[in-house]
Parts: sequence; C-alpha cells; structure tokens
Amino acid sequence: MGSMENWPEIEKAATEKRRELVFQGPAFDERISADGGLASALYSLTLLNYLEVSQCPSLTEIHEDIQRLTNLQSLILCRNRLASVPNVVGKLKSLKVLDLSVNNLSSLPDGITQLKELTTLNVSCNSLEVLPEGLTQCTRLSNINVSKNRLTGFPADFYSERLDLLSILVASDNSIEQLSGDVHKLAALKVLDLSNNKLKEIPTDLSDCAKLKEINFKGNKLNDKRLEKMVNGCQTKSILDYLRGKKGREEGGEADGGRKADKGKRQQRKKKGADDQDEVEELNKMVVRVLHVSDSPAALSVTVSAEVKDVRPYLVCCVVRGMNLKSGNALKRFLVAQTKLHDDLCGKRTIATIATHDVQLIKAPLAYDVKPPTQLKVVSLGRKEMTAVALIKHLQVEADELRKQKKRQNVTGLHKYLQLLQGKAMYPCLVDAEGHVISFPPITNSEKTKIKKTTKELFLEVTSAASLQTCKDVMDALIVKMAELNKFTAEHREEAGSDGEAEGPQDPAASGEPSSELIVQQVRTVDQDGNLKVVYPSKTDLCNDISNLTVIW
Repeated sequence: MGSMENWPEIEKAATEKRRELVFQGPAFDERISADGGLASALYSLTLLNYLEVSQCPSLTEIHEDIQRLTNLQSLILCRNRLASVPNVVGKLKSLKVLDLSVNNLSSLPDGITQLKELTTLNVSCNSLEVLPEGLTQCTRLSNINVSKNRLTGFPADFYSERLDLLSILVASDNSIEQLSGDVHKLAALKVLDLSNNKLKEIPTDLSDCAKLKEINFKGNKLNDKRLEKMVNGCQTKSILDYLRGKKGREEGGEADGGRKADKGKRQQRKKKGADDQDEVEELNKMVVRVLHVSDSPAALSVTVSAEVKDVRPYLVCCVVRGMNLKSGNALKRFLVAQTKLHDDLCGKRTIATIATHDVQLIKAPLAYDVKPPTQLKVVSLGRKEMTAVALIKHLQVEADELRKQKKRQNVTGLHKYLQLLQGKAMYPCLVDAEGHVISFPPITNSEKTKIKKTTKELFLEVTSAASLQTCKDVMDALIVKMAELNKFTAEHREEAGSDGEAEGPQDPAASGEPSSELIVQQVRTVDQDGNLKVVYPSKTDLCNDISNLTVIW
C-alpha cells in the first residue's frame, strides 16, 4: 500500500472533507503499480459518496477495507484489470451505482445481492459465466448492463416482480440460449438488448411487457425466420405486435383448413425469400469508418477546464460525415431518434445529454468550461439570447404550465433535468473561439450551430455527471442509431417525397446507388496543459453490438 506522500489527493480530500474523489489514467496507474495497489489511507475517507478509479490496468484487486466507506453512493471501478471484488462490498449499504465494466472478472461476489439501494449495475466487458443468485433482493435496480461476457442465461430467480423498477437490461454479446417467458414479470422494462447471443426463440409473453419501447435481438439465429427478418429490421412495435399475434394463435389455435389454404402461398413466399436473401443481407449491412485523429491535422479538439469536475465533468465528442439529412423526412427521423435516446438511455437527460451541431457553423477551437449563471448567455434553440438564469426560469414556467395542462401530480422529464443544476454556483458550457456558448448541458444547445437538412458534417457531444463510460455508451448508441437511419434513408430513396416534403425531380445523374456509410472522425479532449483526457472513438468503443454493423478502423 502506498504512502500519503505519493497520494496528495487523499490528504487534500481528508483536509477539505471532500465527498468525491477520482483517480483516472496513466499518472495514477504508475503510482498503483509502484505501490502495489491503492493507498490504504484512501479507505479512511469515510465521508466519500463518489469514488472512481478507472483506466488503471495495474489495479488488479480492491482491499477489503473498502467496506469502511459506508457513505459511498457511487463506486466506479471501470477499465482496470480487476480479477476479483471482495465480498464485503455488500456492506456498502448506501451504494446506488456500481460500475465494474471492462475488467478481468470471472465471477461476482454474492455480497452484491445485499446492496438494497443499488439502482445501476454495470459489469459489461468481463468474463462472467454466471450472475449471482439473489439479485432480486436489490429491489431498486433500474439499469443492468451485463453485455460482452460469457453468460449462458440468467439466474432462476431473476424474472421476478420484485424487480419492479428495472427499466433497462442490456445483455448483448453473450452466449445466452434462452429467454424465459417469465420476462413479462419485469413490468417496468423499457429497453431490452439481447443481441448477438444464441437464442432460438423469443417468448411470446414478451409482448406483455407494457412499457417496452426498445428491443434488440439482432445476431440471434431464430427458428422463426420471419421473426428473425423483423428483428434485423429493428422495429420494436412491429416485433411486439407479431409476438402478440403469435401468442393469440397459440392460445386460440388455428383452423386446419386455413393452414392448408395458406400452405401454398407460404411455400411461394419462402422460395421468393430464398431468392432475395442475398439482396436483403446486402441492404442490411451498415458500415462505420473511423478516421484517426492523426490522419486529419485540422481535426477538432476540445480543451476541458479543471472547474467542470465539480459540475458536469465528463465529455466525449466526435465528428460524423456522410449522414444524409436532406432526403424526405430524414432530419425529422434523426431528431426523433435523439429524443428517444434522451428519454430512455439518458433517463430524460438525468444520466447524460446529447447535443448536435453543424460543423460548418462552429468556430474552432472549442473549450468546455464553466460560467456563473448570470454571465452565461446562450441563444437557445428557437429563442433569443438570454442568460442561463432567465432561460431556466422561462423553462420552469413552461414545465409548470405543461404539468397543469396534463393534470399531472408528478414532475415531468423537463422538471427533472432543470433541477440538475440547482444549487450550482457555476454552470457548464461549450464555448467556441469567439466566446459564444454553443452548448449548455443538460439544458440546450445553441441556435447558432443548429443542424438542418443541408448539414453535411455533424459535431456530436455527450456530457454526463455520472461517468466517462456513460458518455461513451450513449455516444455508441447514437452512432449505431445514425447508421441504422442512414441505411433506411438509402433504401427508401425512391420514396423521398412521399412524406409531403418532396425535394423536386430527381437528378438523373444522381440516380446511382447511394452510400449509407458513415465516417466518424475522432475528437480529442485535453486538459488546459494539453494533456490528453480522452479520444473518441477508441479501439474499445463502437464494438460490434449488432451483427450487421461493420466498423472499419
């Protein structure tokens, strides 16, 4: 264990009675390597409610003294090389967020099941073969990510009414062979991702999950080939309607005569489907090509000030080219998809916030900084320039009015993210070279850089107060969704004007096969001394979560 001399941050945290502490990156990894682990003095900081140790490959274990940090609400231990976690982690009775992603874990301690306040569990990118029995004792769980492991199934008691708050379950890239029909007992489920597993069937009872909004079963070789084709089309409502109809037929039966009358037609469709299979597979392909920052000397970068760590510390950015927003309703579909991500994966912006900008309207270089609320001025989308104080007050009035109109007792999504900045002396903002605020997360981005149909390059940003991995996960999901939308636009090019937004006669010279390939340009975020904080995407990002997505580095 290291001495206090090597860990001045610990001494400072003790002196100032800090409640948050972050050790991240090569500098801290060197100390961990030299000292054989984290300093023992760390475990005396009993006031801590947020502890993050990440991107430190020399960290292979956590001492049992972690149990002394009984006020911890968030424990982020991602992107290390932890081989185990002590069972005493179960004594952290206040813990709400546990992130053990991207480590070398082959099992989880049973103690995790004693975390009664736990809402978020992320153990993705490990080598887990089983999950502990008794997770249903963590009745406040709302978000579970177990993707990229070696799981073959869920514990027998997992499908339980006790998990009545579980809204997001991500278990992609495992070896799961069966999804129980009892999945319908997870009544709050909104997002279910079981892509790239070994499922043969999707239970029809899944259609009884009334709140389910997004499902992903791509990359599974289903026995029902019609359902498999629908799954690869990624249309949640259609899939659930099909399962609902299938369930009705299973329960009510079908007349033999009807089955015989349809047999010939089904055989004809099957033959036609086989003939068209190659064409369908080709259409389903989505390609994302990553352009390395070193290949583009003029690439955008963002300088992050030290002050943001106390407000909204995490940011990832990238530039996307090749996104067709001009055809038909393409721009509207993209904006709707962004809103859906905000509502679901981003927890109505309370977990993370997405902002999009037209690169051509950005004055580089950019800085991610903080400003006093009375000095932060922004031209919010569809509004005139005003201070952050005035804007939030205006939005609060609108939110209150909306709640009255809908006769709601509970707070709206708008209320929730407006409250995220309450009590903050400084507000986060992304500022361009001319000092203009182009983004004010989690509230709004600027009219000055607003995307439109003619936008050819998009600058994407994701910010969060939760963790860097949260930003990366949301950005991954956004880019995958953009690839899906771009493919859809390319496939339906002949129907571009069918939504009432016709672009005029098609140019005969442009009638060739359009490309749906996206190019993602890496963007570096650096500190004020120019030291790299993060580059997105990196090799660990944009992993193949879906079978028909190809990422070219």
